[in-house]
Amino acid sequence: MTGIKWADCHDPDGRVHGLPTFPWRLAPDGLATRRQLRALGLRPGGQDIAGQVLRPRRRRDPLTAFLYRVDRAKPVRPMTPAKTAALDRANAARRTCPACRRDAGYVIPVSLGMCVPCAYPEAS
Repeated sequence: MTGIKWADCHDPDGRVHGLPTFPWRLAPDGLATRRQLRALGLRPGGQDIAGQVLRPRRRRDPLTAFLYRVDRAKPVRPMTPAKTAALDRANAARRTCPACRRDAGYVIPVSLGMCVPCAYPEAS
């Protein structure tokens, strides 16, 4: 699919791509991406993909975003206390330095594998 042109992105009947396809930012009303649904407090809720938007790029495959019907979307599930606690523990683990076992106050960079003072002790 490399080398797709802007005009190839308009296929509202789905004859070429198998799904109704629209150019980037030109999806019809009533269809939204996952991020757009999330901004509205919704989720796809198990529905099938209703279409896609394509954004052509040079020498690479186009960017693709799937579209879902807004009228079939369901509300986002509320955060439970157990989920909140699990998320807090996971984030704390990402902030804890494995070398000094202190909370760094930021997410430890994967490239360093430890907090900055432990990675560069001569700088402090």
